[in-house]
Amino acid sequence: MVDHPQEIVAQCFSYADAFLQPVQVPEEITSLLEDVKKLNPKRVLEIGTCKGGTLYLWTRAAQPDATIVSVDLRSGKVSGSYSRLRTPIYRRFARRQQRLHLVRADSHQMNTLEQVKRLFGGSEIDFLFIDGDHSYEGVKRDWEMYSTLVRKGGIIAFHDVAGNYGETHVKQCWDEIKDNFRHCEYMVHPEGLYGIGVIFK
Repeated sequence: MVDHPQEIVAQCFSYADAFLQPVQVPEEITSLLEDVKKLNPKRVLEIGTCKGGTLYLWTRAAQPDATIVSVDLRSGKVSGSYSRLRTPIYRRFARRQQRLHLVRADSHQMNTLEQVKRLFGGSEIDFLFIDGDHSYEGVKRDWEMYSTLVRKGGIIAFHDVAGNYGETHVKQCWDEIKDNFRHCEYMVHPEGLYGIGVIFK
């Protein structure tokens, strides 16, 4: 089985003519994957799954018996939603003893938060990846609702922190909160796009 982060990312990007290719810069997501593998998480929450590439990566970085929850819309215009036809494919990402839950719902609804808590059995989570609604209000709400579920010593990562453009204003929220925590940024895009911000809680 491929185990090195760089190889796992390359495999994900090249699979079936980019069928699973994450909307990410390979170098940036590789750096985050290295952080996640070091953390060796048992409970992982992803908000915003889209083409499924990052979800696949987390199943490879998490413990063999990890619980992994994906939250995404049934339809949406910003970095989210996927066809129901992809659902059986995503379910196959889970390794033999992993429990993978695909929650097709609005992350901003309180009943979605309660469902996520139930799926983790009320336990704190190790890793949270926020890559759903990219508006300032949307990403801030995801942060406020779900960051409290992450244990001390866990990791929270945001995608698209490099710049504000169009309907993407993750950077605005990121800049407001990052200095309150130990954090790092992975930004290599030549035009100042994308970027991953990581908080070590």
